[in-house]
Amino acid sequence: MKPEESATTGADLLVKALIDEEVEVVFGYPGGAVLPIYDSIFKQNRLRHILVRHEQAAVHAAEGYARSTGKVGVVLVTSGPGATNAVTGLTDALMDSVPIVCLTGQVPTHLIGNDAFQEADTTGITRPCTKHNYLVKAVGDLARTVHEAFYVARSGRPGPVVIDLPKDVLMNKHDYVAPKKPVQHKSYRPQVKPDADRIEQAIAMIGAAKRPIFYTGGGVINSGPKASKLLTQFVRTTGFPITNTLMGLGSFPASDKQFVGMLGMHGTYEANLAMYNCDVLINIGARFDDRITGKLAEFSPRSKKIHVDIDPSSINKNVHVDLPIVGDAGLVLEELIRVWKARQPKVDHKAIKAWWGEIDGWRARNCLAYRQDNETIKPQYALERLYHHIKTLDHYITTEVGQHQMWAAQFLKFEQPNRWMTSGGLGTMGYGFPAAMGVQIAHPDSLVIDVAGESSIMMNIQELSTVAQYRLPVKIFILNNQYMGMVRQWQELLHGGRYSESYMESLPDFVKLAEAFGAVGLRCHEPSKLDETIRQMIEIRQPVIVDVLVDKAENCFPMIPSGAAHYDMLLGPDDRAQKPVSEEGMVLV
Repeated sequence: MKPEESATTGADLLVKALIDEEVEVVFGYPGGAVLPIYDSIFKQNRLRHILVRHEQAAVHAAEGYARSTGKVGVVLVTSGPGATNAVTGLTDALMDSVPIVCLTGQVPTHLIGNDAFQEADTTGITRPCTKHNYLVKAVGDLARTVHEAFYVARSGRPGPVVIDLPKDVLMNKHDYVAPKKPVQHKSYRPQVKPDADRIEQAIAMIGAAKRPIFYTGGGVINSGPKASKLLTQFVRTTGFPITNTLMGLGSFPASDKQFVGMLGMHGTYEANLAMYNCDVLINIGARFDDRITGKLAEFSPRSKKIHVDIDPSSINKNVHVDLPIVGDAGLVLEELIRVWKARQPKVDHKAIKAWWGEIDGWRARNCLAYRQDNETIKPQYALERLYHHIKTLDHYITTEVGQHQMWAAQFLKFEQPNRWMTSGGLGTMGYGFPAAMGVQIAHPDSLVIDVAGESSIMMNIQELSTVAQYRLPVKIFILNNQYMGMVRQWQELLHGGRYSESYMESLPDFVKLAEAFGAVGLRCHEPSKLDETIRQMIEIRQPVIVDVLVDKAENCFPMIPSGAAHYDMLLGPDDRAQKPVSEEGMVLV
């Protein structure tokens, strides 16, 4: 057989490479530049395509799929507006370290730079919002580029990778040979194993601590389920308190007595004060985000800081640390446990007991308390009742962005990793619904709920058509206060109550909207009927929108105003006083 007779088109070659990467599903939207790929997808049965209604939703769906499975999410969009519509999702994935490979169409190579129809400088546009990107100019480079892109996306700190594909490259022919071993990037070799000396130093620092705290983030979850098990083992072995970032929820069981809740801007009183007052801070897989640190000059001012991260550029970027450890969170935890057992450090149990006494005093403030009456549903109550009904079920939670997101983080308890999908770094309204679609595709028999606000859900509401087409029983649980809630809260507390453009006065009837797309719509405004509404939502094996009318004026507390210190929390609507500090710098209850 002659070589040209065995050759295949670039599009067919691309599909074969995806299959060899064990890709099961692609989220996308067709257009002229990628029609050869769609033709190749049509001719095979191993690769499933999910047709979304907007390219941003394609990326968020791939994020939900990736974050709930640990696999690489795959996106396929056309040139020009197809690629530019994906930028928000790509940036979201970059900020939250989600492994995505995004295939973008491009005009033929001889037209690049000529302002051809639906041309955009995709590699230039996406360079700041991807981990890496490629423009493939020859069909002979295509297969290697695809395999390399998957390696880059999933290795080290995960992130999105774009492959820009000119149409002539997709139509030209070339042989495809499956790789005999995993393809790696020629220069990208992230360090995953920690330095042994630094592990020894870390154990010495941790063992000598009198007021320690573990501060763990999404890096633990990205490392895989084993890392979360190792984290739980190590924390329980030490007996020390632990707090999670928003992205780290589920890496340590929320029901465990050593868990002091989420920290940061809307974290618990006890988590934030423990962070402020600790003497040894053990950061594993978190990046000292500004929503966590607050006022940098007042962030954990007297602590020795250990920072474990697979991304060297994240270390000393925001907060100077005393002991940096570069490596994969799971491998670092393995070594920490091994050396702890070998060295058997003499922990000051009396000091640790006194430290827990301080923390229990802060816990006694019951910072998440609220008042529920018989007339109006409080958003906190809605989420507490939701958790009551789903906690024993196989469930996944996604959220949009805003007050409802923070209440969900506070009141929904996560015992396992990969069950909580939210937009942390970018704070993308419209994330939750398409992310829930991706989760539901990955876990067809599980209960998947998008906790939403009535403003955020409107950002990608067109995806109701997608869930209708694929019969995805996604639930949308809307906390409807008829405001852009977090915007209104900041306007009330920081801008003199001037509610500029935050009131939503032309909302659709969500029940009728659900019905228009073949879904089920439910509405509840009475606390006494909330339980029954939630039960109905769970029992219905169809897409469901639940419109829960909640208190319009409720604010999300605790709250650290932007740029304030951890001890300067607002615990409620009448709380304006800075918390007292002792001569030793300890924040007092």
